[in-house]
Amino acid sequence: MTKGVRNTKIDPFFRKAKQWKEEFEALREIALDCEVTEDFKWMHPCYTHEGKNIVLIHGFKEYCALLFHKGALLKDPHGILVQQTENVQAARQIRFTGVQQIEEMQLMLKDYIDEAIEVEKAGLQVEYKKHTEYEVPEELENKFVEIPDLKTAFEALTPGRQRAYLFYFSQPKQSKTRESRIEKYLPQILDGKGLND
Repeated sequence: MTKGVRNTKIDPFFRKAKQWKEEFEALREIALDCEVTEDFKWMHPCYTHEGKNIVLIHGFKEYCALLFHKGALLKDPHGILVQQTENVQAARQIRFTGVQQIEEMQLMLKDYIDEAIEVEKAGLQVEYKKHTEYEVPEELENKFVEIPDLKTAFEALTPGRQRAYLFYFSQPKQSKTRESRIEKYLPQILDGKGLND
């Protein structure tokens, strides 16, 4: 098996890590035992194969993780892949709370990384939900009835912009909050702009 390509420019990330330092180092060595190139993306060590993102190392308060960019396509025979939130479609994490756990799973983790590389080599793609499959909040439906131009403007937006709005508007549990979000972005939608434009 070909070893990975280490990038010394990323060394400061590992040296400066306060939390999960040992765990990050262990995950780095495991990744570099595979056929990947070490890079730095989204402010985290990212491991690629022929320019395609394979896996990323990142930490949170409660755990650190390997994030597989197309984890939804992995077989997951051990049932260890976690979908971060219900809205994450492609990526999956394997979470850790200690270096011993990582060491015990070393061979298994290499298998997952190798499979993720094979997914890329095969050119497999995650089938994303279409924007039309997202539920339109009742509050937005009511606004469409109230302001027909809003519905026309919304449907003229790109699918990605529609999806971003639907996701953002649907998040709050309270109807009042959903309504205020919709009110705030009415002018932007009518101007044909996306949530972050």
